[in-house]
Amino acid sequence: MFSGSISEWRSRSANVASSLTLRQISAVLPPDQAWGLWTSRQIVARIMNTFGPTLSGTTTVPVDTRTSDGRRIVGEWVCGRGVAPDVKARRAIYFVHGSGYALCSPRTHRRLTSWLSQLTGLPVFSIDYRLAPRHRFPSAADDVRAGWDWLTADRGMSPEDLVIAGDSAGGHLAVDLLLQPEVPHPAALVLLSPLVDLTFGLARTRERTRRDPAIRSRDAARLVELYCAGIEPDHPRLALDIAGGRPLPRTLIHAGGAEMLADDAVALADGARRAGGECDLRIWPDQVHVFQALPRLTPAAAPAMREITAFIANALCDNSVGQVG
Repeated sequence: MFSGSISEWRSRSANVASSLTLRQISAVLPPDQAWGLWTSRQIVARIMNTFGPTLSGTTTVPVDTRTSDGRRIVGEWVCGRGVAPDVKARRAIYFVHGSGYALCSPRTHRRLTSWLSQLTGLPVFSIDYRLAPRHRFPSAADDVRAGWDWLTADRGMSPEDLVIAGDSAGGHLAVDLLLQPEVPHPAALVLLSPLVDLTFGLARTRERTRRDPAIRSRDAARLVELYCAGIEPDHPRLALDIAGGRPLPRTLIHAGGAEMLADDAVALADGARRAGGECDLRIWPDQVHVFQALPRLTPAAAPAMREITAFIANALCDNSVGQVG
């Protein structure tokens, strides 16, 4: 009872901290101005590093190469403590970071990727896709596709030995990738606070009943607009037809109960099931957007990551997953 009260207090504290920092900052910094975007990137990187620092003992191996057909691949292998930095590993996690298509990078997400690696015992390849507004739609989607092709074709890794994970806008990019008819599916898909509705209609509806402590839907929409400006909102690569598309691989979705994208997660899970896929959805009460990346703010991050680890182990049918760290 006492530990539960402490957990609830810390979750509420995280919400208050988000309201006093991220929510206010996003409301006043103009993402369409170079100085505003640069400042936003610096602030978000500082917050993620402060409340979700990279785990000690982590090894990173930078990648800057090309696929056999000439597409450039930039990213990094992340290996947590106890995981050998073997870039020829047979199994791995392919990670697509969030950012609103404009803010973050593999570096800002190293807590998530290093934690995933340490808990699962698997190396994580984090794709460094091009960011808006310099690179607009479909640049990020093209880079995510190129990274997957590089792993499965050029490096010869079996899709059945890979898991794709993504958060926020990275979730949208991951689902878009797997809806393409010719793309081989991985063993499983893990999505953290995925963005589904790029018009933020679902988010605005949720805001009427509960305010997101981190950001307003209109501010998030301004950021995403940097990526898809000039493209019709019903473009099939933006307005994803999840229910009418090919079934997704076995999927685990986590979202925070305090965030405006909780309804996006529900809609994605519903669409995946209607398409014939198997999808587990977990809404974590009172948690903020991608809370798993901020363990110093919320105690829910650790059990959430353990649940993700167990899901990955089950998908890969290997008892060795989850025995490291």
